[in-house]
Amino acid sequence: MSTENLVEAEILDNIDPLRHLRVDDEAFVPVQPPTTHRQIQPLSFGDVHLDLLVDAGPGCGGIAWPAGEVLSNYLVHKGPEYLRHKRVLELGSGTGLVGLVAAKMGASKVIITDQLPLLDIMNQNVALNGLQDSVVVQELNWGSEIPSLGEIAMVLAADCVYFEPAFPLLVQTLVDLAKLAGPKCDILFCYKQRRKADKRFFALLKKQFTWSDVGEIHVEDGQERTYNREGISLYRLKAK
Repeated sequence: MSTENLVEAEILDNIDPLRHLRVDDEAFVPVQPPTTHRQIQPLSFGDVHLDLLVDAGPGCGGIAWPAGEVLSNYLVHKGPEYLRHKRVLELGSGTGLVGLVAAKMGASKVIITDQLPLLDIMNQNVALNGLQDSVVVQELNWGSEIPSLGEIAMVLAADCVYFEPAFPLLVQTLVDLAKLAGPKCDILFCYKQRRKADKRFFALLKKQFTWSDVGEIHVEDGQERTYNREGISLYRLKAK
């Protein structure tokens, strides 16, 4: 994707972050207005339905972004056995969308994490979807010491590459989690290409991890689409 196309894509994402799930003008999710303040959006991923409170007030993390939607679709596509009996942690959860989907797909416990200003909207989304028994909200600042989380079988991260000063902090947190969780932990990292600076993140990541492209990402109703054309990729990370 050229620099010009990346700039244009970033502008369009700011106007409508969910545009990547609209194929050939068919709306899989409702249009999100440019200014979002405490709105509830009904979202569906296959047979999984949830209501999501979105609010741009706490910052960009308070709305749903494209890679989170894509990773949610992937989890649903994999089916309940993929997550059953697993303890899952989501990094940079924002609204908590991906973690909520993981819980609805049968994860035994999901820990959704982000910075303090976003904890309230995550707690509200947990309650809104009746997932208090399976989802825990936890403050986690990248680069800080990892709190006691118990055994983690899967780490999920979507749309976490956006703020360049946080790149080394995010990599450090991924390293720390990989060490704590062990080699059997599955780390899924969904990323939307936006800026040239993203290359610096992957240069840092390459020092600590290898990764493989998951490839085709399920949308719904048997349709698949190569999101790489839209600058969205889903990777499986393995610590070196």
